[in-house]
Amino acid sequence: MARLNLLEETRYEKLPVTVYSDQKAASVAVAQRIAALIRNKQEAGQHAVLGLATGVTPIRVYAELVRLHKEEGLSFKNVITFNLDEYYPMKPDADQSYVTFMNENLFDHIDIEKANVHIPDGTLAADDVAAFCLEYERQIEELGGLDLQILGIGRTGHIGFNEPGSAPNSGTRLVTLDDLTRRDAARDFGGKQNVPTKAITMGVGTIFKAREIILMAWSAKKAPIIRQAVEGEISSEVPATFLQLSENVEFVLDVDAASQLTRFDTPWLVKDCVWDERLIKKAVIWLSDAVNKPILKLEEEDYNNNGMAQLAVDKGPVYQINIDIFNQIQHTITGWPGGKPGADDSQRPERAEPARKRSIVFSPHPDDDVISMGGTFIRLVDQGHDVHVAYQTSGNTAVWDDDVLRFVEFAIDFKESVGEDVSQMQKTYNDMRQFMIAKLPNQIDTPEIRDVKGFIRKTEAIAGARYAGVPDSNIHFQALPFYETGKTQKNSVGEDDIKLTMELLQKVKPQQVFTAGDFADPHGTHVVCFNIIIESLRRLRETEDWVKDCWVWMYRGAWQEFPTYEIEMAVPLSPAEVIRKRNAIFKHQSQKDRPVFPGDDAREFWVRAEDRNRETAQAYDHLGMAEYAAMEAFVRYHY
Repeated sequence: MARLNLLEETRYEKLPVTVYSDQKAASVAVAQRIAALIRNKQEAGQHAVLGLATGVTPIRVYAELVRLHKEEGLSFKNVITFNLDEYYPMKPDADQSYVTFMNENLFDHIDIEKANVHIPDGTLAADDVAAFCLEYERQIEELGGLDLQILGIGRTGHIGFNEPGSAPNSGTRLVTLDDLTRRDAARDFGGKQNVPTKAITMGVGTIFKAREIILMAWSAKKAPIIRQAVEGEISSEVPATFLQLSENVEFVLDVDAASQLTRFDTPWLVKDCVWDERLIKKAVIWLSDAVNKPILKLEEEDYNNNGMAQLAVDKGPVYQINIDIFNQIQHTITGWPGGKPGADDSQRPERAEPARKRSIVFSPHPDDDVISMGGTFIRLVDQGHDVHVAYQTSGNTAVWDDDVLRFVEFAIDFKESVGEDVSQMQKTYNDMRQFMIAKLPNQIDTPEIRDVKGFIRKTEAIAGARYAGVPDSNIHFQALPFYETGKTQKNSVGEDDIKLTMELLQKVKPQQVFTAGDFADPHGTHVVCFNIIIESLRRLRETEDWVKDCWVWMYRGAWQEFPTYEIEMAVPLSPAEVIRKRNAIFKHQSQKDRPVFPGDDAREFWVRAEDRNRETAQAYDHLGMAEYAAMEAFVRYHY
C-alpha cells in the first residue's frame, strides 16, 4: 500500500527522484555511493571510471570524498576520471579553468594518479579540436564506458555544456554557449564580456551510456528547470529531459530544488493532504489563480474540479473557507509597518506598542535597503520611528574601473582648486591606470582601487538613506570581514562578522529588525548576511532581555518576491511613494544603467523593484482585495 501511495504521489515524475533535507546531506550520500563503487571495484581488481562535473553543485561531494580519503583511508589509485567539459579557449592554470577547479577541490587532496585524470584541453588549436574529441570518446569506450556520471544542471536545462538544441546521440564536441549560461558565469570572469563563447563538452549520447547517472541540484533557483526536466515533455530545448529515457538515472535534490515538483508544490493534485492553515491558504490562492476568480467567488464546483474536493469535505463549507482565507490575506495589509499607535493590533501584522519603535534595516549590499523596501523604509521614518540602517558589506566588487578613475580625477581637481599638493594622489592615480590596463579578468584590485570602489558605494548609500530621512548618526557601515576578499569568491563567516553585528544590535536594542530574505541573490551574499544576523540574535537572546521583544521581518524585491500565501505584512505604496522610492534608488548611480553584475535580468534595479511591487499589488487585487499602485511584502522570521 505504501508503494502504491508513493507511485500516486510521484505520478507526474518521469524519472526517479530522491529528495534530501539539505545539500549537505545529499552531497554526503552521493559521495558515499561513489566511495562504495570505488571500493567494490578495488575488491574486484578493477578500475572505477568516473565522469565528473564542475561548478558549485558538486563541491560538497568532492569535500566529502577528500574527507573519506584523509580520515577513512579511501584510495583513488584505481580511479580513472573524465571531466564533462572545459571552456574554450582556456589555459589550464587560469582561475576559471576546470583544471584549476578540479585540482583545488579534489585532485590535489587525494592519491589519484595524474595520468588517470582526463579533462578537455582548452588550449588546442581550432583545427585539432575535432580529433581530440574523437580520442576522448575512444578512451572512454576502451575502458568499457563510464561506471558513474555525476551531473549538475544549468538553468537552460543543459547537462555538461549540452545547450538547448543538442541532439540525444551527440558525442564530445565543441559547442557555442547559451547567453544565459554565460551570464551565470559572469561573476567568475569579472563580467560576461570575459566569458568564453565556446566550450568542449561530452555529448548527451556519451553521458547516456554511463552505467549509472546521478544529477544533483540544490536551491530554489534550480526548481523551475528541475520541474521541466522531471515532469516535462522530452525536448531538445531542455537537454536534461533526455535523461527520462535512461533506466540508470536518478535525480538527487535538496528540498528547495524539489519545491516546484507537483508532489511538493500542489500536493492536493496527487494525494490526500493534512490540511493545516498554511496549506489551506496556499491551495485557495492557487485555486483562485487557476480558475481566474477572486477568492469570495470560488464555488464548490471549483474545488471539486481542481483536486481540492477533500478540502471542501474536511474543512467546508467552501464559502466559509473562502471567507477565512480572504480575512487572513486582508489582515496582512497595513499602512503602519511599525505598528499603528493606540490601535487594536489583534488582527494587525505589527504590534501597536511601543508607539515609537527602534528599527534597524540591514542591507547586505549598499543598495538593497532602498531597492527592496524603500517605500517601507521611508514610511517608517515619516511615521516617527527611530530608524537605523546598517550596510553589511562594502559592495566594492560591483563598481566599474572607469568610475574609480573618474572619482579620483575629481579628487585631484578639487585638491588643486584649494591649493593642496596632489603629487602623491597623482602617483596613486597613475598606478591605478597602469594596473587597469594590464588587469586580467576577475583579477583582485589593488587595495587603493578597492578602497575607492567602497567609498563610491558608501557615499551613494548615505545619499539614499538621507533622502529617506535617516539622520547621519543612524547610518552604519559594517564592512563585514567575510566580504573583503577583493574577489567575487568570499571567505567563510568568522567570529568577527558576528561580533560586529552583535555590537550594533546591543547599541540600538531594536524592536524591529528588517533583513534580506531574498536567497535567490545569485551572489550568495544575502543568505550569508541573513545567517550572521540570526546567529547574533540567538546569542544575544541568552543574556539580553530586549531580544525577546525584537521581531525580525524578512524582505525581498531585488531578485524575487515572496509567494502571496507566505506574505505576513504587505505595505501598500501610493503613486507618490513609488516615485520617492525610485528617487532613493537613483542615488546609487554606480548601479544604474548597466551594473557590473546584473544577473540574468536586463532591467535596471529600479524597474525590477517597481515591477515586482506592482505585481504584488495586482496579485492582491486579483484575490479580491483593494487595488493599490504597489506593495512591498514581508515575512516574519521566528528565531
